[in-house]
Amino acid sequence: MIQVFQIVILGLALGGVYALMSSGMTLIFGVMRIVNLAHSAFIVMAAYLAFWLFKAINLDPTLSMAITMPVMFLIGMAYYRILFASRADNPRFVDITVLITFATGLIIEGGLAFIFTGIYRTTTPEYAKTSYTFGPFFIPQSQLYALIISIVLIVGLWLFLRYTRIGNAIRATMQNRNAAQVVGVNVRWISTLSFGIGLAMAGAAGSLLSFVFTFYPAKHVAWIGMILCLVVLGGMGSLVGALVSSFLLATAASFVSFYLGATWAPITFYLALFLILLFRPQGLFGKKVEG
Repeated sequence: MIQVFQIVILGLALGGVYALMSSGMTLIFGVMRIVNLAHSAFIVMAAYLAFWLFKAINLDPTLSMAITMPVMFLIGMAYYRILFASRADNPRFVDITVLITFATGLIIEGGLAFIFTGIYRTTTPEYAKTSYTFGPFFIPQSQLYALIISIVLIVGLWLFLRYTRIGNAIRATMQNRNAAQVVGVNVRWISTLSFGIGLAMAGAAGSLLSFVFTFYPAKHVAWIGMILCLVVLGGMGSLVGALVSSFLLATAASFVSFYLGATWAPITFYLALFLILLFRPQGLFGKKVEG
């Protein structure tokens, strides 16, 4: 029984990071229906920025979020305005976004490989090497800090969307883009802002990821599949759904990793995706589309 609780603890700790990784993509899809296949590549980019800041000026990765988040926010706004804003009314907009973001992910991967090479990287603050022990259980300090920070950021995003005027405009755009525009919401500006916020969350995830996992430029290929599974399982566009699905699948993957081996853990996400598409296509918290 002790072993089971220990696995759950480690799974929940990683679930917070997965939730942060998927929250930005959830927001971007919910507002603009953009399937951002480059989302994990932007996360890896932020991880490399945090890694560079740690090596260059010994800046703690948790503090580097004060840099990675604004930088990725600005990149996100520029990226949307240049590549997507003029195409938002195209009837094949979703198809276009898939192609553009897929190409963007490959470009980012190539650029990072050219600058940093393809070897494994990680930041190594002191807390990344130690654990907290309580009774027979333990939790790595790095995972605990990442969990706490992730929850704070996701709750902060939820409060922003729930109780601010801009947040109400974002939620209105998510519910009905045309109706929001009719009542005076500047949909183009809200979409640009939302994409920036989504990549700011990716920037925070990259900083945390830099000391929780090892990474390399092509790692985004494995992560984007996992993130898509989390977003679909939770319900496309549901922030709460992304949070719940992240904790559920991270815990399940921890059990699979312990009993079957780490190489089998990713299959947990894809099996969950298969089952949710088969029995509940709208996801756990998504709304069923009436045909």
